[in-house]
Amino acid sequence: MQVILLERVAKLGQMGETVRVKDGFARNFLLPQGKALRATKANLARFEEQRAQLEARNLERRGEAEKVGETLNGQAFVLIRQAGETGVLYGSVSSRDIAEALTEGGFSVARQQIGLDSPLKNLGLHEVAVHLHPEVEVSVTINIARSPEEAERQARGEDAIVREETSLDDLGLEVGAALADAGDDVEL
Repeated sequence: MQVILLERVAKLGQMGETVRVKDGFARNFLLPQGKALRATKANLARFEEQRAQLEARNLERRGEAEKVGETLNGQAFVLIRQAGETGVLYGSVSSRDIAEALTEGGFSVARQQIGLDSPLKNLGLHEVAVHLHPEVEVSVTINIARSPEEAERQARGEDAIVREETSLDDLGLEVGAALADAGDDVEL
């Protein structure tokens, strides 16, 4: 299906371009979201009449997004979650959780604007992209920890996951002690 883009769409094209897309993508996303019009002669004429208004509205939205992006870029947000001793979360942190954390932090962000490929499943600091406008993208740091104290340690750069390291000498002593306790009943 041929459509006329009413705004910039990532990996597709700029405003005013006529592009060919799959029918389902156009019917289910571009047309209902108001991002495109079917490429007919009537719609092309309608677009040319409204082009100045659409460009002005796009510049206004972009300016607002850049203002928000200046304050949001580089911010860190803490999420407290339960996790095992190895640092693997008992659940996961999704784009919805991140959007809620940003909203609680005073920024109005929808979960669709969070650029997260897959849910976060480990403790630690994670860089996440936020798409405020098709032309404005900022990065925030998500600090996932088990407690506020652990979040502070992670923010300072310390490793919050305590790993027990057993040396071969310790292991040999443990095996020797077990064999001594077993006595003569053990065959090697």
